[in-house]
Amino acid sequence: MQPHRERTMVALVVLNLVLQLFDGVATYVGMHAGFREANPLLNWAFGHIGTGTALLLFKLQACACLLLLWRLRGSSLAVPALGMSAVIYAVCSFAPWTAALASTHIAYIAS
Repeated sequence: MQPHRERTMVALVVLNLVLQLFDGVATYVGMHAGFREANPLLNWAFGHIGTGTALLLFKLQACACLLLLWRLRGSSLAVPALGMSAVIYAVCSFAPWTAALASTHIAYIAS
């Protein structure tokens, strides 16, 4: 594998792992702050096994998938898959949770 491609893969895997960690922590904090989870499958799991346990299991599964992509890094689809995953989590998790939690923080400061 070319050194540039290898560095790109490492950066994308680390970025995706950080986004998974952020999503798990932000979801946990957001749920305890009164926000609802938008993912119906995760909401179902919250009701059946608890918020913390469900988040841990879902995030472990997501990280296992990322590590599988790392193992398949020789595939021409690995970089696009990791890039798309990062974009989806940035748009569907990072941006909404950041806005929601920031609005809560701003409301807390204003009161």
